[in-house]
Amino acid sequence: MNDSNHLVIMHEQQAVTTSLQVADAFGKQHKHVIEAIESKLSTAENSALLEMFQESTYQARNGKLNKMYYMNRDGFTFIAMGFTGQKADGFKLKYISAFNQMEKTIKAPQQLPMTPQEKLELLLQNVGDSNKKVDQLDKRLTSIEDNAPLSPGTYSFLSRRISQRVGEVARGFGRLSPKQRGQLFRDINQGIKQISGVDTRSQLREKHYEEVMTFIQDWEPSTATKTILRQYVAEAE
Repeated sequence: MNDSNHLVIMHEQQAVTTSLQVADAFGKQHKHVIEAIESKLSTAENSALLEMFQESTYQARNGKLNKMYYMNRDGFTFIAMGFTGQKADGFKLKYISAFNQMEKTIKAPQQLPMTPQEKLELLLQNVGDSNKKVDQLDKRLTSIEDNAPLSPGTYSFLSRRISQRVGEVARGFGRLSPKQRGQLFRDINQGIKQISGVDTRSQLREKHYEEVMTFIQDWEPSTATKTILRQYVAEAE
């Protein structure tokens, strides 16, 4: 996120940011930002800290409502203190600038539209700005979700599906030793890395999941792998 104009938004007449925006800006997993916030809230000894954060939800691409938090300037400062490094400091400065600008806008006297034409222009401008912000937020949420690492449960399921598919294909070659089955595992893993553009399976992201599962379903070993396995079988006989 490089556009500092969207780091801070207006919510209930207050300049705030969200846990999603903070995760995106600082390169954190959203769940880790949520954990940091809730860790602070669980040890809160006064109402001032509780007023810095407001729990809310957002709708994920799959339609599920997930937790998020709004936070004011003080809440952001409280959480961002734990983010260190030169890059993190740069984002902190951008956030401070964005909060200052938004609060300046809130406090500035607003000239009310007087004529019907001015009122109509203001209405159309507000509708356009709202639609633009919704579209930009949706794109950022989609990017965050697509680039999130596979959850442990999803990764485990994918690994089991690979083993199942290798077992299905191995039966066509008769009885194979663990070493010979390893040839099949190397083949399918190489294919997964090629179609997803990663160096290791642990680098797979949510955006790769459906494509990888389809590949596993349709996978057949390469001609070279089939030839090697047939040679193993012939030698065993």
